[in-house]
Amino acid sequence: MTDVPRVVLSAPSSGHGTGALSLGLLAALADRGLAVAGFKVGPDQVDAAYLGLAAGRPGRTLDPRLVGPERVGPLFAHGAAGAGLALVQGTMGLYDSVAGRPESESTAAVATALRSPVVLVVDVAAMGQSVAALVHGFRAYDEQLWLGGVILNRVASPRHETLLREALDDVGVPVYGALRRHELPPVLPARRHGAAPVVRGDAEAERGVRRLGEAVAATVDLDRLLTLARSAPALTVEPWSPDPADGPSDGPSDAAERPVVALAGGPAGSYSHPEAVELLRAAGAEVVTLDPLRDEALPAGTRALVVGGALPETYAEQLSANRRLCIAVAELARSGRPVVAEGAGLLWLARELDGLPMCGVLDAVGTVRDGLVVGYREATAVTGSVVAPAGVTVTGHKQHAAVLTPRAGDRPAWQWGGGTPEGFVRHGVHASQLVPHWAALPGVAERLVAAARASVAAPA
Repeated sequence: MTDVPRVVLSAPSSGHGTGALSLGLLAALADRGLAVAGFKVGPDQVDAAYLGLAAGRPGRTLDPRLVGPERVGPLFAHGAAGAGLALVQGTMGLYDSVAGRPESESTAAVATALRSPVVLVVDVAAMGQSVAALVHGFRAYDEQLWLGGVILNRVASPRHETLLREALDDVGVPVYGALRRHELPPVLPARRHGAAPVVRGDAEAERGVRRLGEAVAATVDLDRLLTLARSAPALTVEPWSPDPADGPSDGPSDAAERPVVALAGGPAGSYSHPEAVELLRAAGAEVVTLDPLRDEALPAGTRALVVGGALPETYAEQLSANRRLCIAVAELARSGRPVVAEGAGLLWLARELDGLPMCGVLDAVGTVRDGLVVGYREATAVTGSVVAPAGVTVTGHKQHAAVLTPRAGDRPAWQWGGGTPEGFVRHGVHASQLVPHWAALPGVAERLVAAARASVAAPA
């Protein structure tokens, strides 16, 4: 059971400023000395990374499609433990679902599952009294949803604000803040950089989040918002645990039995979901961060490598230029030790990408194309590996512009309906652009750590 104060921030649709306001609220409350936690509905690890930067603790995704609706509450309770406020940033519009399953996968469904009040962020730049009809409609659409109030964004003037507040007061909807058009400026690094500015601790990302916190602190009634969050009832779920099913295991103290697993990331985090890190440690691994853009060697004693799905595709030149590390990764893979690469990690293991030499672990060539491949896949493991035994079906998410030729090796990783096999399984390597959530993959960390312990040294 958890009684952490909580609130879900959502909007009528994308583009209303929910992301900037979520970061600003977390930063403003953290600046007050309150312990806060940030979550993102859906698969977006980039937004989650920035929420973590604002909160000062790992930001996490809550994706009913990836982990199953039954795990959303437990994962929230685990990630929010010890927080004085947990903020959940919604995705798209409040009742929207990419897969057409709003009853289980929308922001509204997550808010209902968490028994959390919702604050609707509304861009009112081209709106007057109609805001009352809009918000009333959202409140009335689902009687199970608790719409606790609104925050107005892009207000034109004091007179405009007064008009909007009066209209909402007429329908009994509290207003927790109003921001002028210039008060949420685009201060964060460009989206093409993905989670890298956060993971690497770049000053621009930190400054941007701090500026958003200052803007929100000056325009939002934080005390009233906290009162709303504290009114959320206790959530009667058992927190998710990374410990193996047969009980917690910190692993032996012998370094040979507690293998070093290198995890792609930087000084402020990794490109994997936070739960993956926790699962590896609980399975007995010593997890050491490896920055593929800066570090020229693997951590001492590395016996396995994990490259998470949030590594941006746009850093191909930097990845290619780090030749010493590319050679070290290729040697690690040739030795038979486990290498798990998700998303752009697959491209890093290829022979080349757009003419740039990569690690050469896979006999494949990558090409960046116009447009993005985005969506969920119900995938079945074609070849057994540390990620999943053959025949197991998982849900993963794909978001990439680059494609590989060939799409799969002699032993593919995955197969899904309507598509040809995808990914590569070779010796200890599992590489694919599909990104699953390890909390929904039973035993993945234990299998990887066991394989790391059993791996042999590279041949002379």
